[in-house]
Amino acid sequence: MALTAAVLGTVAATAVPAAADDDQPTREQILADCASSEGQCTFNDPKIGEAFLGEARQVSDLLYNCSSSPASQTLSWADTVGSSHSVGGSVTVSGGLEGIISASLTATYNYTWQSSHTETSTATVTVAPGEVGWISRAQVMQRISGTWQTHYEDRKWDHYYWFVDDVITSPAPNGTDGKRSAVMVKSRKMTAEEKKACASEKAASGDRVFTRAS
Repeated sequence: MALTAAVLGTVAATAVPAAADDDQPTREQILADCASSEGQCTFNDPKIGEAFLGEARQVSDLLYNCSSSPASQTLSWADTVGSSHSVGGSVTVSGGLEGIISASLTATYNYTWQSSHTETSTATVTVAPGEVGWISRAQVMQRISGTWQTHYEDRKWDHYYWFVDDVITSPAPNGTDGKRSAVMVKSRKMTAEEKKACASEKAASGDRVFTRAS
């Protein structure tokens, strides 16, 4: 009977609410204990989803063409893509969670997981008169699902064990599942405010083509 009671206690603790009540933690509290090692945590039954191309985002300064002819300039770009999880927040900010996830994936799939990825390079941007150009990049991503298991030496929130389902979205190596990261040159028409900035720039320095951080 003692063993049955212990098992039932574990099962009862499986469902963790999004918001805490008097005797149950939030998902964020459980993961905070995992990150700080207050709870002894593992990331169980990890499953790796198919790779996909993440949303493109601006990674360079903006190039303004205030002249009357097309202008080209080489721009440097840098892009760092991190990991996030469905429970909330960045995996990298959560400290000790990185090592737990990596160990679980290595043991299960012999898969080298990266919580973040950084790339830098240059590209030539050509902008038509009266337009703004920039470089965008989309990173290959993967979703990893699994269950956090936390074990406390002493009961916490009236249980020794708590379980939290999670889905982690993180950068994947180029070529994963046939997907490759993409670098794109984009442009658009200047706004009225940007046209005023053109006039100010020409008056101050005589430059008809210039760059600014977004």
